[in-house]
Amino acid sequence: MIFRQETKLFGYEVIKEGSEDVMYVNCFGYALVPSISDDAAMMARIMDNLIENSRVSRIVLSQQKNYAYSYDQTQALIEISNIYNFLTKEERVLSLGNLEQDKLGFLNYIVLTLIRSDPVGAYVTAKRLIREEKALQVQAPRSGEYLRRLEKIYSLLDKSALISGIKDKLAGHRVGDRMIYADILRPEVLPNFTFTRLMTDLPLDAELLEEYSIGEGEEKADVTILKKKNEVKYYYHLMPPEFKLDEDSLTLLDLAKQVLLEHRPRAEEFLDPERMRGVFFNIARDLIAELAQTKNIELEYKELTNLAKILVRHTVGFGIVEILLQDPRLQDVVINAPIGMTQIFARHADYDECATNIIPSREDSESWAAKFRLISGRPLDEAHPVLDTELTLQNVGARVSVIQEPLSPYGLAFAFRRFREKPWTLPLFIKQGMLDPLAAGLLSFLIDGSRTMLVGGTRSSGKTSLLGSMLFELMSKYRVIVVEDTLELPIDALRKLGYDVQRMKVRAALLKESTEVSAEEGIRTSLRLGDSVLIVGEVRSTEAKALYEAMRVGALANTVAGTIHGASPYAIFDRVVNDLGVPITSFKATDIIIVANPIRSPDGMHSARRILQISEVRKKWKNDPLAEKGFVDLMRYNAMTDKLEPTDELKNGESEILKEIAANVKEWAGNWDAVWDNILLRAKMKEELVRVSEKMPALLEAPFIVKSNNAFHNISDKVLRDSGNMDSKRIFAEWQDWLKQEIKRARV
Repeated sequence: MIFRQETKLFGYEVIKEGSEDVMYVNCFGYALVPSISDDAAMMARIMDNLIENSRVSRIVLSQQKNYAYSYDQTQALIEISNIYNFLTKEERVLSLGNLEQDKLGFLNYIVLTLIRSDPVGAYVTAKRLIREEKALQVQAPRSGEYLRRLEKIYSLLDKSALISGIKDKLAGHRVGDRMIYADILRPEVLPNFTFTRLMTDLPLDAELLEEYSIGEGEEKADVTILKKKNEVKYYYHLMPPEFKLDEDSLTLLDLAKQVLLEHRPRAEEFLDPERMRGVFFNIARDLIAELAQTKNIELEYKELTNLAKILVRHTVGFGIVEILLQDPRLQDVVINAPIGMTQIFARHADYDECATNIIPSREDSESWAAKFRLISGRPLDEAHPVLDTELTLQNVGARVSVIQEPLSPYGLAFAFRRFREKPWTLPLFIKQGMLDPLAAGLLSFLIDGSRTMLVGGTRSSGKTSLLGSMLFELMSKYRVIVVEDTLELPIDALRKLGYDVQRMKVRAALLKESTEVSAEEGIRTSLRLGDSVLIVGEVRSTEAKALYEAMRVGALANTVAGTIHGASPYAIFDRVVNDLGVPITSFKATDIIIVANPIRSPDGMHSARRILQISEVRKKWKNDPLAEKGFVDLMRYNAMTDKLEPTDELKNGESEILKEIAANVKEWAGNWDAVWDNILLRAKMKEELVRVSEKMPALLEAPFIVKSNNAFHNISDKVLRDSGNMDSKRIFAEWQDWLKQEIKRARV
């Protein structure tokens, strides 16, 4: 907050922020840290301000840090100021009447001094004086006017929100002891250079569950997970590095930000955000160094670099959101409208839904929305109230959805789906429990068999991550074309691993007008780009028809796969045929449907992602695949064992899709035992990788998984040429020898 030049110490300005009137109080130059709870004189000043302006929604005491009091806290103080007004002007409790001078003095002390500076003290004092006066009246009759006035004061304070919340804590309270206010007037603290507010203090009535850090060195942020009493959500408390800075550093950042805001990046610079951030980092570092020299503040090189990073984050970056996305255990971050009124919520890998201690501001949200417009090149306005895009920050990425009016009547809202820094792989999912080794072996076999597959599931079921993990089962000799409207699949990782891969970014389904090519046209174009595997990020709209055209063209030639919303094979059929208009005959081009969904614990407090079904789509049905047994489960989730288990159809070799794959391979044609043996071999290798990864976690990451799959194919080819058959025992033994050598080499 920058005050007008004429604003004196403790002067204030009321600023309109969205639907709120915020009172900013100038505390620059005050020798103490401004605090309504600790400082009786400060509380009295704020009460006087509220008597003049009783419609404010929040109070902010501005110094090197801003100390922001929430709506509820501000309303509690306004109620006390209204009581003061009522007692002095309407009730006239201080009028002389027939009161004795000493009794009028008590009333003056309570009303004029204590109610403004220590309302709890006023309440306790009034209660004590009432008790004493009643005792005196028992001894000798006297006028009840004094008692009536005391009881009026007591009654009004007793019903107030501020007193009501702490009545049970007032036994033995001494007037002037301000510790009681620490529970009810705890400000959100934020540096003056950022608008985002944080509750820096931990909740007093919460159980500490875990503490950990994210980031490294000077950039390290502290996370505390707590469970509040009588609440089902966990509490995610973040303490970012910028909130730990000393006063000199905060002063430099505040000054530097004002200068940088005059040099906003041009729209075209956002086309390459990483380069733009690099340029602004150099500018920020030079600027802070110059300001430090001017202010005679000594900074070490590490401190200067850290301050420059923070400044970039809060000017051309995305502020505290960037720090949240650095937490590898967070999966989703949501910011609801109206922004500024509620805290950020997050979904944690271990604690599910969490409330955080972070309250973003309207200024920040508008800045983020503008940046996402520029980064994506997509509109966000009343005619286009939805924007889907992606955010990439060094080693972290996220899918971003933004909505605004009229879809969101209270303004901007954001949802961030965080991507894992390194791509998911099937062995990683085995370790997590989403699937078992046999399911991984089956999927690997189906991918090598060039099947057409849909990965279905509800929101947050992990279907995109699962599809991404399946890409690393593709042999790297194949060309891969990926069609996405939001860039979520791990294509950069595939490219770095030597895959021949072409990514195509198409128009979002909700956009009717855009310079981008439609998803439907993108899929059709992919068919003209040569023989290739086709991967569709998500089937949402009319592109479904084009996808099924690709499935029919690509059948028995290359893998075609995509994701779609649907909680069961029939739900996916219903969506594809009835909602998206794909003919039934075309839907039969689907070979395999994989359904992933979250499962919940009995108490409803925890959830875990699981594959619930791997089903094949048979071809000899006409109208209703459910009634005509068009869906046959190959594997099905068993809630009792928490495992994905093979069905009799799979174990007995009754899968038509697997038979079709085998029919095209000389060594497998008509030999189910050989097919089943190969699936088990693949499962055994995945299981072995998970087992040995306890000491070497990198064995489960994409680079090694691709290397392992390549070794498997090469060894299989060698064994086949040497022995004339796919000897699973020999292949596994040679693969194990290869694995031991790789581990030995890595340790050296």
